[in-house]
Amino acid sequence: MNLTKSNILIASIILLCFSFALFQFQEEYFISAISKSLIVPLFTLLYFINVKNKSPYFTWFLVLFSISDISSFVGYYLNTTQALDIYYFIGNTLYIVAYILLIFEVVKGLNVKKVIKNYKLHLLVLGLLNVYIVYVLLNIVGPVFSNSYLVYVELVYNMVMLLLLSFALIAYFYNDSKRSLLFFLGSLCIVFSEFIQIAYFYIVDQDMLNFTSTILFVLAFSFYYFHSRIRNEKTFKLFT
Repeated sequence: MNLTKSNILIASIILLCFSFALFQFQEEYFISAISKSLIVPLFTLLYFINVKNKSPYFTWFLVLFSISDISSFVGYYLNTTQALDIYYFIGNTLYIVAYILLIFEVVKGLNVKKVIKNYKLHLLVLGLLNVYIVYVLLNIVGPVFSNSYLVYVELVYNMVMLLLLSFALIAYFYNDSKRSLLFFLGSLCIVFSEFIQIAYFYIVDQDMLNFTSTILFVLAFSFYYFHSRIRNEKTFKLFT
């Protein structure tokens, strides 16, 4: 029974991806937004059906992300700046909390003292790189916002994303396992997806950018789903 439900959900996710692409290129943006907003909730259902030993952090990450995604098309019905700002604040706050929970998910498998001792240079380089990337992103999106508090929301959002990617990379170095690799690949895809979406929203309004961002987005949750289904296998090597 679970196999049948899983196959239906997987087929539905694939159909939603095709639906998003089709309506995106036909400039039916409302329908494409609805299609994309249902992808993560279906991944969440897939997770609840197939994963027995569920992590509280990862579970709540999926739930909060799904809630924010499902409400994403509400913005099409809002016609005042104040309403749009409130909607933006609430939606992105949910995403921020979801990403923080995902950071807790990866940090819980690390020995912080050993990480600081063995990866001092890595942490320094990643820290400097993150500061530079956040600075560049704020220069891009900052002038767009009329309300200053929304700039801070964007700042926190980008910082949390980059912290997630940094911790995922360190966790892969530390654990050297298939599970940590899948988590890192998922984090890498979701961060690049967000960066491309920033380019789509604030630099070049091209449908291909949004399509590429969504493909990376789906790949990210595919990696996260596979990560959640396997046990931590030490000494996994990519090319063995």
